[in-house]
Amino acid sequence: MKIEPHATSASSDSRIPDRTLHPRHPLVAAVIAAVAGMVMVAAFGTAPDTMPIDVPLSNVIEQLSVAGTPAATEDHGSFVREERIRPGDSVGTLLNRLGADDAGLKAFLRNDKASQVIFRQISPGKTILMTTDSRGTANRLLFPLNGAGDKVLAITRDASGALTSTEEKLPLETRTVIRSAEIRHSLFGATDSAGIPDAIATQLADVFGGEIDFHRDLRKGDRFAVVYESVTYLGKEVRAGRLLAAEFVNANRRFVAAWHVGAAGESGYYTPEGKSLRKAFLRSPLEFSRVTSGFTNARFHPVLQSWRAHRGIDYGAPVGTRVKTTGSGVVEFAGVKGGYGKVVVVRHPGQIATLYAHLSGFGAGIRAGTRVSQGDTVGFVGATGLASGPHLHYEFQRGGVHQNPLAVVLPDSPPLTAKELPLFRESSGTKLGLIERLRLPDQQLALVN
Repeated sequence: MKIEPHATSASSDSRIPDRTLHPRHPLVAAVIAAVAGMVMVAAFGTAPDTMPIDVPLSNVIEQLSVAGTPAATEDHGSFVREERIRPGDSVGTLLNRLGADDAGLKAFLRNDKASQVIFRQISPGKTILMTTDSRGTANRLLFPLNGAGDKVLAITRDASGALTSTEEKLPLETRTVIRSAEIRHSLFGATDSAGIPDAIATQLADVFGGEIDFHRDLRKGDRFAVVYESVTYLGKEVRAGRLLAAEFVNANRRFVAAWHVGAAGESGYYTPEGKSLRKAFLRSPLEFSRVTSGFTNARFHPVLQSWRAHRGIDYGAPVGTRVKTTGSGVVEFAGVKGGYGKVVVVRHPGQIATLYAHLSGFGAGIRAGTRVSQGDTVGFVGATGLASGPHLHYEFQRGGVHQNPLAVVLPDSPPLTAKELPLFRESSGTKLGLIERLRLPDQQLALVN
């Protein structure tokens, strides 16, 4: 940046010729203002080496022209406002909070056929953006559309004042965000406090789900850090993207993982040594719930009122909660089976089978012979069959023998090859380095591989 030197005062520069200035000359006016300022500060002190200025003073009164004064109604710019839809909001209350004093817009929304989607899809949590002038007249309104990703309904006012509605794709930007948090009560409670989106919390649980049982293993004081993509519009987050790297400290055990896409297109999360964190099976078919009955040889059945073996795990969850297949395989049975009620059985490689019972319904396309991938929805929590309330009964069998799903050793996926490992380390170095910066001295714990 170029800095211009200060001008030298005429009273201290003998090279400036003496000339008489009219009292209205701008230089005189400036000197008068400067002298007035000196008088005001004289009571507080005088700077060393200050030279007195002997200039005749006179009062000057000038009339200011009002010809160039802007009209009171002239617009001085536009304002971008945003509001998050609250429970109970109507289109009218939302526009009022946005500061849109615009009868024309309200009439347009009522009468425009395409704009009727706003009345049908106004739901809590959405963020509405509006550009208005200083009088509150709307120039542009952006309303997110359900299930459309980055598409919005845009209401735009042209130069003539006419309003039009179009479906547009937002020019989104992706930035990398790093955050950390500590468990106080629950994973979601910690992520909420740290401003981490729920979608990232869910991905975090999926990544480390084979190593940490998020139903039973979380402890107060556990810590984690995440590096993830944030998709934004005008600097505001529209949605969370991919979890890029993460560290989780659980009961003084440290787990680290980074996302990697291989040269052949295969992808997954790997430890710094290249070990895949993707187990052949998920530890639980539900993202988050509570265990209501464990694996045991003697449990008092709440419906049959008798003691009998319980060869699976019961998870309490609301009706309709999504049930995921814990491993890839083929659906062997989908239907009603005695006390299981609505049930799905999936056959996996290695003589392994998993069972999901008491469902309220089945996932789309789930029937015998359907091939499913790990994490696909096979059904929804219900209370069909011999069930005292909504829950999922889950079983894990190997070679026809029931095993405890919470204790069975889950097989790993293949690690990175010697050829792929250097590429992974190069791509993950920056992301894992960001996490290293967040770690405190007392967090130098042994890494679990």
